[in-house]
Amino acid sequence: MNPNGPAGRDVVSALSGHQADRECVVGYRTRRVVLASLGVIQEQKEGRKRVRAVALAAILVVVLLLGPMMWWAAENLLADGHLGALASEFACWVCILCPALVAAALVAGWARNRS
Repeated sequence: MNPNGPAGRDVVSALSGHQADRECVVGYRTRRVVLASLGVIQEQKEGRKRVRAVALAAILVVVLLLGPMMWWAAENLLADGHLGALASEFACWVCILCPALVAAALVAGWARNRS
């Protein structure tokens, strides 16, 4: 290797510290990229936590709203003894349609967020 050639001059200038400014620029640029990536990762984690919280709240609301309705329907069916009574039919339709409407709303929201 020729110490007077271009590669030798680069090695000598790097060892003597003449390229420190260029290395600092690369270091600062790398730091900015890493910090930006960290920000994106943290935002994604917060988004996942928010989605989990909303899903848990939605499930809790559905259970709290549909629980008494199912109890009422079962009580009407047991009290009347047959499906021919108007209250029993209404209770069955409510117990079938309400969860179907909630499920349709959830699927529509999921499809809208996906596209």
